[in-house]
Amino acid sequence: MKKQIKIIKNRSDIGAGTRGADMGIDAIEIAAINQGNNYFDRYPFEDLKTANETVYDKVQYSFAKRIQYVLEQCTRVSTAVHQNLKENYFPLVLSGDHSSALGTISGVKAAYPDKTLGIVWIDAHADLHSPFTSPSGNIHGMPLGAAIADDNLACQANEVSDGTRAYWNAIKNIGIEGSKVKGEHIVFFGVRDTEEPEDRQIEKYGIHNYMVHEVRYRGIEKCVKEALKRLAACDMIYISFDVDSLDCDIVSYGTGTPVPKGFDIPEVITIIQGLIESKKVFCIECCEVNPLLDHNGNKMAEAAFKVLETITKRLEQ
Repeated sequence: MKKQIKIIKNRSDIGAGTRGADMGIDAIEIAAINQGNNYFDRYPFEDLKTANETVYDKVQYSFAKRIQYVLEQCTRVSTAVHQNLKENYFPLVLSGDHSSALGTISGVKAAYPDKTLGIVWIDAHADLHSPFTSPSGNIHGMPLGAAIADDNLACQANEVSDGTRAYWNAIKNIGIEGSKVKGEHIVFFGVRDTEEPEDRQIEKYGIHNYMVHEVRYRGIEKCVKEALKRLAACDMIYISFDVDSLDCDIVSYGTGTPVPKGFDIPEVITIIQGLIESKKVFCIECCEVNPLLDHNGNKMAEAAFKVLETITKRLEQ
């Protein structure tokens, strides 16, 4: 039985270092309205409670900022994704910052604990840090580190407090205890801004990164087919689309950590559509649109909406 799409709106931005991603979902909806498109009237949706007001609180855990609230938010996201999958919906998650991806991943795994999960991470960043290695303490750089439950202590740079350790261990155990995905079951597309601890994790797990130049040289279809072959042992795939995977100089700077030399909009669409054709995709997430940083109107939200509208048509086929 084909699943109906359910939009989960998660306006949280507490895991980011720059405010404004909480407005990203509304910016995407405005992009649709301005085009006279009724996309957001066509699908059932769920609005999740957030803890965005906590950005005014003093930071207690400098190597994992607002981790206690990120734990709450990821738990909410996990519960929503889990429940919707069990109700035979296809969760299309729209998030503020990328820390919530850990909640989405946990929800998918909790719904199907006996299935093997694969992740395709379309992003400029690897997000493989932990509180022990993060140079910023912003948790939107840690969701995959939590998902594989590897603190990367070989690259430890931070002396982490007992409180941070306790919350971090709790985050790693959302949904089900322990790792949600094996490192070797992660594939990157477009990652081009990493730190040394992340590079060590990429090497350790043999994570293949289809960089922009490789995808353009070899061809999108060939790279996607190869990526699916790498995930052949996986029963289900979660796709995470961070808009900073797009080229900020071509598309927009309307995201928290823009990086040049990324994909264009048709390339991202083709990558995601190719993955959908595998029939293994159980959940898709889009995140990190920040209209406060957009120097050219609402361009990043318009780009995100173009991707969403196009891939949704493929999901419905």
